[in-house]
Amino acid sequence: MKLIICCAFLVGVAGAPLQLQAQEVETGFLNRTVTVEGSTHRYQVYVPRDYDPDSAWPVILFLHGAGERGEDGIIQTEVGLGRALRRWPDRYPAIVVLPQAPTETRWQGAIADVAMAALDRTVGEFRTDPARVYLTGLSMGGNGSWYVGYHHAERFAAVAPICGFVRTLGPFDGGFSDAADPHAEAASHLADTPVWIFHGESDTVVNVEESRKMHAALQAVDAPVKYTELPGTGHNSWDAAYASPSFAEWLFAQRKR
Repeated sequence: MKLIICCAFLVGVAGAPLQLQAQEVETGFLNRTVTVEGSTHRYQVYVPRDYDPDSAWPVILFLHGAGERGEDGIIQTEVGLGRALRRWPDRYPAIVVLPQAPTETRWQGAIADVAMAALDRTVGEFRTDPARVYLTGLSMGGNGSWYVGYHHAERFAAVAPICGFVRTLGPFDGGFSDAADPHAEAASHLADTPVWIFHGESDTVVNVEESRKMHAALQAVDAPVKYTELPGTGHNSWDAAYASPSFAEWLFAQRKR
């Protein structure tokens, strides 16, 4: 009985007992919803197992590719960064926001607003560091990284598009079609943002020239850009990118000034 009492109370200097209140924090992949313009969208938030609300945590916004579109709110966790979180959780000590684009949409316009709303809601729910908010995505989500990064450059300490594009690709408007030079336009808002681009040399879905041209456009505005082209790799350059310890180290070293 004495042991229980000692664990349940703290005795202050003046002798007044202060009851301890245990707070249980959910970790792992958590189901969440956000409503934008009357439509409710499911998304996931990944919370590290050692999350401590007394510390300010970095945040990553991850945008999935076309194959993970839907309304289940889960499949976007099974490809790309979500898979890396399960395999190497200690490599990514961050809160990760994983929104899901509905079928037949892309990460532009209202759906880009949904991604940002999920990010904002997560920042309000958990203790996060506004100087360490990062953006990354693959394929259609790589395009989304360029688009969202362009429109919200002030929010992100770094952007990492993987096998992305800015020009119109088949049914996908790249989001910069009104510009005479889409790559230069996309780069114009990211001159002060650290960017690391990944692309497979043998990608037959999104031509590697898209990333080569973005790399050149960012170099032209003296942006702090890194570019990794993976020899012999096809469209799936994301597994190698997210598996790279160097990438994770670089990402978390970036801070918004």
